[in-house]
Amino acid sequence: MLLSMTGFGKGESVCADGTRVTVQISSVNRKQLEVRFSMPQDLAAMEINGRKLISAAISRGSVQVRCALNTSSRQSAHWEVDSALLDKLIRECHAARSRANMAPEVAVETLLTIPGVVTQPVQEDDQTELTVAFETALRNALEDFMRMRSIEGETLKKDLLSRLEKLEQWHKELSDMTSGYPELAKQRIMSRLAEEKLPVTADDPALLKEVLFYVDKGDVTEELTRLSSHFQQFRAFLDAGEAVGRNMDFLAQEIFREITTLGNKAAVAGASVLVVAFKAEMEKIREQIQNIE
Repeated sequence: MLLSMTGFGKGESVCADGTRVTVQISSVNRKQLEVRFSMPQDLAAMEINGRKLISAAISRGSVQVRCALNTSSRQSAHWEVDSALLDKLIRECHAARSRANMAPEVAVETLLTIPGVVTQPVQEDDQTELTVAFETALRNALEDFMRMRSIEGETLKKDLLSRLEKLEQWHKELSDMTSGYPELAKQRIMSRLAEEKLPVTADDPALLKEVLFYVDKGDVTEELTRLSSHFQQFRAFLDAGEAVGRNMDFLAQEIFREITTLGNKAAVAGASVLVVAFKAEMEKIREQIQNIE
């Protein structure tokens, strides 16, 4: 199953006291896996386990995990203010306003909204329940996230298959176009020799040697064979049940290299037009591959 590197998922879980844990996962393209967490202080200790769950499910991409904690049902619980932190923030604000020649007033109410200044102590039993709720919400978000990636991956697969079919058609046309090249090369040499009125025969060893050399320079059989093999491998990657984005990227580079070599060697009329079209389509394929995990 092909998976897109972009996606979004959301999951929730509710504790017995009504506390709601919400997790959102989003991702964009990146060659390696990068996971960033944004979570309230009460859930900070759970980031390590969260990273393990994410890493087990995702191999590539820049992943953003946002966690929220709705504690409206616990408003009657005791809140604590970190006075030392608050005092330090007030002093820093006074100093900054002084340097800027501003009035010394500081909006303490605003400072109270800074994470860590005001906290709601969590009992050990509550912490255990929060941990379970967080992991449940994260798993639900991952399930939703993977479902979206799978849907986008299927769309990518259809697009890549349609483009691959174009390449295979052009490959067939190039094969047909160049299949008679050896005889054509021989005829060119014989015609040129006849024009120059040189006394040679078709079975002359020196002539045969020259024909072989000329044919070898313009023979693209090996390139066409390798391209055919690459196409088969490309289809296998599209049907693979694992992360294949890197492999497909490398394979696309090899395909592009082969068609470039073929374009340089092919000595038949019309080949250059197909090679240009082939390269243009490969650029589009390479862009799409960047979206695959």
